Amino acid sequence: MSEWTGQADTAKAARPYRSPWRAMARGFACRCPECGKGRMFNGYLTVVDRCEVCGEDLSHQRADDAPPYFTIVAVGHIIVPLILIVETAFHLSNFTHLAIWLPLTLILTLALLRPIKGAVVGLQWALYMHGFDPDHREDAEAPWQPDIG
Repeated sequence: MSEWTGQADTAKAARPYRSPWRAMARGFACRCPECGKGRMFNGYLTVVDRCEVCGEDLSHQRADDAPPYFTIVAVGHIIVPLILIVETAFHLSNFTHLAIWLPLTLILTLALLRPIKGAVVGLQWALYMHGFDPDHREDAEAPWQPDIG
């Protein structure tokens, strides 16, 4: 139902279903969420505008701060238990802990950031979020905002 008219939104009902899990898995593999074959990234974290294989427009993505946040959570859930296990088993010095865990944390963070961003973009694509929604309007075009001039 449309919030403004009270009628069923036929454009949203006519959209094809996109599997969020498949799109996130393809994104995690740094591949296009539509076809799974084209590259998603042009650099380390720069998302391509269009898939070179199927032509899917990916320029609408707005991953923003979600990938770093999810990366911090994932790395923290991996590193902290390992630190506790190693400390209880071996009782290493503070310097040894720093020498082990700081580089490992950095490497794991850099290794997971790109795939997690790909999964976030895949999820946005699958759920028709932001510009992936064909009926999306930019905030400036929204009819409920007053024209302040």
